[in-house]
Amino acid sequence: MSFEIRVASLDEVRLMGAWARDEGWNPGVSDPLAFAPADPGGFFIGKLDGEPVACVSAVRYGNGFGFIGFYIARPQVRGQGYGIQLWRAATEHLTGRLIGLDGVVDQQDNYRKSGFVHAWNNIRFEGTAADTRSPVEVVDARSVPFDRIAEYDRRFFPEPRDAFLATWLALPDRTARIALDGSTITGLAVRRDAQGPSRIGPLYADTPDIAAALLASVAANTPVAVDVPDANPAAVSMFQEAGFKQTFEAARMYTGPAPDLALSQMYGVTTLELG
Repeated sequence: MSFEIRVASLDEVRLMGAWARDEGWNPGVSDPLAFAPADPGGFFIGKLDGEPVACVSAVRYGNGFGFIGFYIARPQVRGQGYGIQLWRAATEHLTGRLIGLDGVVDQQDNYRKSGFVHAWNNIRFEGTAADTRSPVEVVDARSVPFDRIAEYDRRFFPEPRDAFLATWLALPDRTARIALDGSTITGLAVRRDAQGPSRIGPLYADTPDIAAALLASVAANTPVAVDVPDANPAAVSMFQEAGFKQTFEAARMYTGPAPDLALSQMYGVTTLELG
């Protein structure tokens, strides 16, 4: 049998999203359209005799960071060495960079053997967002100059990711809101459609009250899923007190010291696939 690894086309990136849904990860329906601009050469598909059977993403950000996701071998080819070949292609693509990933529980020991160190857990909470009445000023993100949003986002991510973020905010199936204190951005929330509960990410806020106001603004009375870093206990408490249930968990891991991020203001990560 002939096994080939090559850069994925946009249609194949969409296929990777479908495989992720099969695994129960439930990415947003249109997420692949935002993934591709992040690093067009960072998505890899493995084909066995021309048939796609495995995939991985290794997206480069800036000059010093990369993120691995979509590490999937289809059930019929697991245990045959195709996944590890894709893993090597991904890590080679990110040579010389700090690498992050979100590791599912049953793979975390393998990631440790590859040099990854646990930083925190991202806990998926699912529930229905309350229609919270709040004095917090919330506006459509499209009414705020993008460069200001991109600058705010850099508090929560190790490197600039403007190409990805601009697409992430602008896709038609999502709602993006900004919290303001005068002219100062104090929070950001994005909701997008998914096959299961709508996905929320990112959810950034200076305080729990701002986070709750943003959540209500983008998804009041709507079933949602949010990947919440347990490094922010206030975020975990907010969702637990609102009656949300934990449905999934993954460990954020890095190949070196964890980057200095504003975790106390991170109530939901953007996406487990790309960070």
